[in-house]
Amino acid sequence: MTTGQLAHRRDPAREVLARRSARLNVATLAYNVLEGAVAIAAGLVSGSVALVGFGLDSVIELAASGTALWRLRADVDPARREASERMGLRIIGALFLALAAYVAYDAVNVLVLRRAPSQSTIGIVLAALSLLVMPVLARAKRLVALEMGSGTLVAEAKQTSLCAYLSAILLGGLLVNAVLGWWWADPVAALAMVPIIAREGFAGVRGHSACADDCC
Repeated sequence: MTTGQLAHRRDPAREVLARRSARLNVATLAYNVLEGAVAIAAGLVSGSVALVGFGLDSVIELAASGTALWRLRADVDPARREASERMGLRIIGALFLALAAYVAYDAVNVLVLRRAPSQSTIGIVLAALSLLVMPVLARAKRLVALEMGSGTLVAEAKQTSLCAYLSAILLGGLLVNAVLGWWWADPVAALAMVPIIAREGFAGVRGHSACADDCC
């Protein structure tokens, strides 16, 4: 395709949406760098598997947002756009499955060995903050993704929504442990994350986001 032909096929409205999506993903990247570092550090200090798992989810979200940005770079070319859609979904799906496997293994290990985590005020504050921030980002990214008709971007927005769900689960587990001293609430909360994560992972590896049908 010549430069003139490519320019003729440009869609200014779609380019505006792509830039908006890119900005939202950059914002997600920035927040998740902070979220991941704090969560993993606080989790290691307190011995909280759910908090460490939450931090690793932030790392997964970094990779997912990076995949979304890669997908957006290919948006100008319809042929590359279709190929990047398939590849992007599979990459994000594989990242979900890796996270699900780690969280399941570590949570079961904690339950078997009965390793009680200490209280984590930092973890509680972080989970509460993420519960406020992530739904806003997820909704904004999902709306843009649906306008663009991109299953990959919808899947990435779903991952951000998942972070909000995990924030709620994590916050509940940490609060129960802090208030009632139920040490097992932390790994049980971590295990509650696994089916949610794995469902999205298997859907992505098959090249189909659980939310992609909304793009039709």
